[in-house]
Amino acid sequence: MNRLGWIAIRALCGLLSFALLAELALAEEVVIRPQPMAGALDNPLKGWCPYTNAGKIQQPYSMVFQYISWRELEPVENDFRFEAWEKSWDDQAGAGKHVIFRVYVDYPAKPSGLPDWLRKRGVKETAYQEHGGGKSPDYDDPRVVAGLERLIAALGKRYNQHPRVAFIQLGLLGFWGEWHTYPQVKLYASAETERRVIDAYRKAFPDKCLMVRYARGYAGAQDWIGFHDDMFPQDVDNGQDWSFLAGLRREKRMDNWKVAVVGGEMVPGEAERWLGGDFETTQTMLERSHFTWVGPYGPALKASNAENYLERCEALVRQMGYDFQITEVKYPEKWKAKDSVRLEIQGRNLGVAPFYYPWSVEWALLDPAGKVVRTFPTKWDLRRWLPGEFSQTTMLDLDLLPGNYRLALGIRDPWTDRPAIRFANDLPVVDGWTILSNISVTE
Repeated sequence: MNRLGWIAIRALCGLLSFALLAELALAEEVVIRPQPMAGALDNPLKGWCPYTNAGKIQQPYSMVFQYISWRELEPVENDFRFEAWEKSWDDQAGAGKHVIFRVYVDYPAKPSGLPDWLRKRGVKETAYQEHGGGKSPDYDDPRVVAGLERLIAALGKRYNQHPRVAFIQLGLLGFWGEWHTYPQVKLYASAETERRVIDAYRKAFPDKCLMVRYARGYAGAQDWIGFHDDMFPQDVDNGQDWSFLAGLRREKRMDNWKVAVVGGEMVPGEAERWLGGDFETTQTMLERSHFTWVGPYGPALKASNAENYLERCEALVRQMGYDFQITEVKYPEKWKAKDSVRLEIQGRNLGVAPFYYPWSVEWALLDPAGKVVRTFPTKWDLRRWLPGEFSQTTMLDLDLLPGNYRLALGIRDPWTDRPAIRFANDLPVVDGWTILSNISVTE
């Protein structure tokens, strides 16, 4: 045989060897493709966030909304009553739920939220009749601004690392803490006061997602801040230059949702309208705005027999925020007690937004009775699972006793210190752990 013939044979043998190795590799790898299923309706930090004192809550929810006045929090200068307020979080329907809160100074038709110790020092208040009437303080009074900055610093010291607190609305300024005094525009705070409030919050809460009502002025220049629209979905993108998204577009904040939460309140009293004939608009506005949550007023507070009402509520909750689904899991067929094994998952986020905190994504091995034998935290950044597909790999250093185990995946809530986020898959869940497969470990 000539030289060219030998080269051809050697090349062919090489190709056959490569194919055989590839086939063996495939044979030694297990691939699981879990069945999809509708996502959970009460996954943490998304969905409905209702009042707890506005009647029975009709649907599953994971968060509650808390208002409180400055006067209640600081009735005496530098004497903050946080513990008393936190006790109210567990009243009625709030127990076991994460919290979104807003502090206000002026809530129309309610007693003034300005602390008496500031009033006694002569801070000016202007009466108004709109929205049920009230008294608007001089937000630019140096004593008020300094007091707000101290309050925000105290809030941050208490709640920046508080795992129960989900998101915080800046509040404080304007009617209801919504950063306007319309139609009495002269009563509102100056741009400088807005800036000082935003800077104080940013300094006090480096680890929490903060939300402001409007993308304008100094707030509109921030690429880290979230926003809330309290006339959802009517005013989200209605063609007017004052609409919610029009403001975000002007300030080039349309991508803030990728790093900062967006949410807010449905038009009060109109749940049946927006879950009825105008439901298509509601879905469109949710997708455009990338809402993660709706509250404090929302469909969860409405008992309705309207056709498709409950089904549409559930569809809307699943569309909000994140909705993670596992599409594929790969791992070695053979596991030895002292081995390192490579795991890979493919998945997709079916929602309109990411998850906004770096909760720990962990693998676990459970014994056949469901007891956790070993956990394996990953370095995966959950916040990067944007809408669409995602993939992750990791290595597990086993160091186990031989035996039979159940392979599980979980995302740990730092408040409860247990896995909490459920996947949109038809898979068993044991104490929060999503069971993916059975594993046999040999010596």
